[in-house]
Amino acid sequence: MYLTYLDSNSWLVEIADKRILIDPWLVDSLTFGNQDWFFKGSRTQDHPIPENIDLILLSQGLEDHAHPPTLKQLDHNIPVVASPNAAKVVQQLGYTQITVLAHNETFTLNTSVEIKAFPGSPIGPTLVENGYLLKELPSNLTIYYEPHGYHSPSLKAAAPIDVVITPLVELTLPIVGPFIRGGKNALELAQWLQPQVMLPTAAGGDVTFAGFLTNFLQTKGSIEEFRSLLAKNNLSTQVIEPKSGDRIQLQLQKKGVGV
Repeated sequence: MYLTYLDSNSWLVEIADKRILIDPWLVDSLTFGNQDWFFKGSRTQDHPIPENIDLILLSQGLEDHAHPPTLKQLDHNIPVVASPNAAKVVQQLGYTQITVLAHNETFTLNTSVEIKAFPGSPIGPTLVENGYLLKELPSNLTIYYEPHGYHSPSLKAAAPIDVVITPLVELTLPIVGPFIRGGKNALELAQWLQPQVMLPTAAGGDVTFAGFLTNFLQTKGSIEEFRSLLAKNNLSTQVIEPKSGDRIQLQLQKKGVGV
């Protein structure tokens, strides 16, 4: 199993000989509603569009997860699995194979990878987006991905999970509070799932941010502080802090088939 971090929320997961692209922002800038003055993310340089992608997996419909300039460049015949909100984005762009996953629904990719949607991040008062559990069926190895740090207690039934990709530090705004939740929330998740490996997402990579909103963003915690939290709570989970573009081979203890 290999993971490549492509900055912000974007990952390339190689699992069961399949290449799954998660929440890709690979080219151009990142804005919300084309409001550059409010918030703009810029890349140091664009990532090349990966080749031989078997599936695009979208957790949310917001631009930092379903990034229209990137999705326009990707082959529209690549199958997509998406939250209901993200599915609307790729439908409008003309993608031809779209599977919408509501919470607790599953999708199987070529009999080798099972993907299950869990309740993820609340977006507004009524919309809850997706987190995903990916299972490599030949080995039963599992990966859980949720990009904002909101974790459903229903995940406990899936424990143990081998790899967790989620925020490990917090991003906060005055009055609003944390909107990217790490720290104690990530620790609680580690206690639930007992992962072999955790990797941070959402707040890293070779990107810079500008605009009015960035005047108020605050970061709380660090990767080293999170490692200390794990140690204080007698958790042996390894924390890997990936660099942009690095392809990481995960050394995982395999489970017996059927466990």
